[in-house]
Amino acid sequence: MWSEAVAVAAGLAGASAGPGVAVCAAQGGPRVVNARLLALLGLQAFPPRATRLPELLEAAGLRRSEGDLWVSETRAVRAGEETLEDGSRLLWVLPAAPEEEGRLARVRYLSLASHDLRGALANIRSYAGLLLGGRYTHEPRVQRGLETIRRNADRALGFAQNFFDSSRAELGGLSFEREQLPLAPLLAEALKPQQEEAATAGVELSLAPVPELPELSLDGGRVQHAVEAFIAHHLTRAQAGERIEVRALRDVAGVRVEVRRHGVPGEPALTGRLFERELRAFEEKKLEDPLRLSLARHEVALHGGEVGAWSDAGGTTLFLTLPFQDQ
Repeated sequence: MWSEAVAVAAGLAGASAGPGVAVCAAQGGPRVVNARLLALLGLQAFPPRATRLPELLEAAGLRRSEGDLWVSETRAVRAGEETLEDGSRLLWVLPAAPEEEGRLARVRYLSLASHDLRGALANIRSYAGLLLGGRYTHEPRVQRGLETIRRNADRALGFAQNFFDSSRAELGGLSFEREQLPLAPLLAEALKPQQEEAATAGVELSLAPVPELPELSLDGGRVQHAVEAFIAHHLTRAQAGERIEVRALRDVAGVRVEVRRHGVPGEPALTGRLFERELRAFEEKKLEDPLRLSLARHEVALHGGEVGAWSDAGGTTLFLTLPFQDQ
């Protein structure tokens, strides 16, 4: 069995150095593990509860990028799982191509740049907040100036986070951590940052009753950001008296979250390319909204879901889907 497993893995991966392999019984854990598999994954021992390939790689801190490529900020491997004739399963792992190492280096470089830029902006925001605290009094013009500094620092921090996350996502290096979470609280939190802006614009922002749902395997921050991006997009186009509604719908495969602006519909041509970052940025001479929606698309894709949009006579809807389990 061992020689057959190695031969199959080497043939599948096309490796001259040989893969790291494990063979799992049809109804149990690994029967055979070679040291190379553990070394490639950076593990000291085989995780006892990891009986499937995704469980093994996630235990090693890796996430799927595309196809059989799995990555973290410091490691990239090719991995696969095949069923053998006796019903056991072969897990194989190989180091990724050299160009993947260059890609990981670019991800680390972006992380350093993000840290430095966000640190400086956070200091500006912190000092503006300190001066606006109750210990100090300012003449009205100075007060307005400090409020503008704080507001613009918050906006710049958000933009910088979206820019670097979007760039990392394009390289397959977007951080992503799942846990079992209820969806309803995430949707409620997504509305909070936008409520003041919506009220100022005369736009009603509401969450429809969420149906009873099982907990989902989610990165809560990523899902919340995607919904916030949809709401922010609608707010940039909403007119006074319109209504933005967030609702969740259950279907056989998972959950569909819709963010609908009830009012003047968007242009069909724009609706069809909402998630095309560069095209929209060049056309509109603005990057903020295209960046948010592009990042939202990546965040949803990491969950195995999809995004989309449509317009009709009653308004415009952006939606995302979340499968009950990783598809």
